[in-house]
Amino acid sequence: MAYNGQRLSASTELSAPLPAGPSALADDFSAVLENATGHRSTIGCVIPAYNEEESISAVLQSLLAQTRVPDVIHVVVNNTTDATVKIASQFAGPHEITTDLGQQFTEVFVHDIGQNPDKKVGALNYGYALVEGYDYLLGVDGDTMADPQAVEYLETEAMSDSRIGGISAIYSIDDRPIKGLVAKFLIAGQRTQFAAFNLQNLLRGRNMAVLGGQLSIFSTTALRQVMTANHQTSPWVKDSEVEDSLLSLQIKSAGYLTKISPFARADVGGMTTLRGYDAQQVKWTYGSIELMWPGQRGDTKGQPFHPNLRLRWWENLGMLTNLFVRVAFLSLLAGSLSIGAFIFSPLWLIPPVVATLLNLRVAYSMKNRNGRDIAFAALLFPAEIFMWIRISHFLRSWTRFLSRKRVDNWAMQARAERGGGSAHWMPLVLLIAVIVAMGAIWSMLGPGVQSTILWIGWPVVGVVTVLQTLGMVFKLLRRHQGYAV
Repeated sequence: MAYNGQRLSASTELSAPLPAGPSALADDFSAVLENATGHRSTIGCVIPAYNEEESISAVLQSLLAQTRVPDVIHVVVNNTTDATVKIASQFAGPHEITTDLGQQFTEVFVHDIGQNPDKKVGALNYGYALVEGYDYLLGVDGDTMADPQAVEYLETEAMSDSRIGGISAIYSIDDRPIKGLVAKFLIAGQRTQFAAFNLQNLLRGRNMAVLGGQLSIFSTTALRQVMTANHQTSPWVKDSEVEDSLLSLQIKSAGYLTKISPFARADVGGMTTLRGYDAQQVKWTYGSIELMWPGQRGDTKGQPFHPNLRLRWWENLGMLTNLFVRVAFLSLLAGSLSIGAFIFSPLWLIPPVVATLLNLRVAYSMKNRNGRDIAFAALLFPAEIFMWIRISHFLRSWTRFLSRKRVDNWAMQARAERGGGSAHWMPLVLLIAVIVAMGAIWSMLGPGVQSTILWIGWPVVGVVTVLQTLGMVFKLLRRHQGYAV
């Protein structure tokens, strides 16, 4: 008989120590912990798993080692071709666990749903049907290792405010097992990218734009209201490339809060190859553009003014500015050198110095920072190379979106993670082609036209760079309010 989901505990008082963080928030959180003596919520955990044989064992071990163990854990394996089912099945069955909060019980179920055209979305909805009677659905990716108190912190805050529809943990990547120069470089960049994104959301009143599927808890009451309001038979839909972003928008539109926890943490799986990272980022960016774009794209209605998408607009504007400044500066520099009109100014050093200081501040905001994180920020060149890689994702995403060519970005990411595909080299090929074309056009222009282009171009680039630098200075001087990401 399946376990009925009720949590049994020898103690009804929560007394886990709080990690370092903003003092006022910590005091409020302590009060919530001390007063959490009445109703015990029920948590159903859903783990969508696709070819996770290398990580599923560690994921389940991290959940069974929680101070607050989920009442039931459903591993939903879909489209898998490896030993995920076999490994996960070793954990199947009831578990009686002694924790700091007393004796707890859970049961692990493993479901192999075979070929599933809806992929992760289908697995999540399958899991939802199994736990819809619980108070909360805990979504965990098949390569996410949660810190021991992560579920406890998510549950406690969710219970403290009925307006909360979902809470996300702070994500990072454990870089200790990573081998290889390229892989270490990519993981360092992704750790910085996660840190900056988490910090932005924490400083925006802890309003989380995206309740990522890596480790988030959802109120099943909120999910039911989302389904009713949007005429859906399940919480997640396959209309969008970013199912978690779309659901977060719907939860917010239903009148609930979407938050990020300042305490719950988890390490997620990172991309260790250029093609894998490219495919993931293009899928994410493409899906975000669909949600931002006015009008209707297939079954996805754009919501350009939705509060959860404001950060996305700023991100895309920032990437466009980064692209313009770099391409324009290098083009004008090459043009100036070609006619002997280059004059160096020490003022040009200010933007890269400010950028380096900002990268260092982000690195020092990481709770588990290491020497590689500091070096990535301080040496400038690694961060600059990583920015060019991100610009290539930005360009490919917008080009694919504006072309209106429908592609299966999920399938392309899966193929890239298996080592297939070469589309990630296309931006470099186009860049070389553009450089050759611009050089040829420049050589055909007369001296007067060349001088006019430089006379107009340098001030324009200068103004944009000054504004961009002022934005970085503002971020550099902004108080982090004690948050650590």
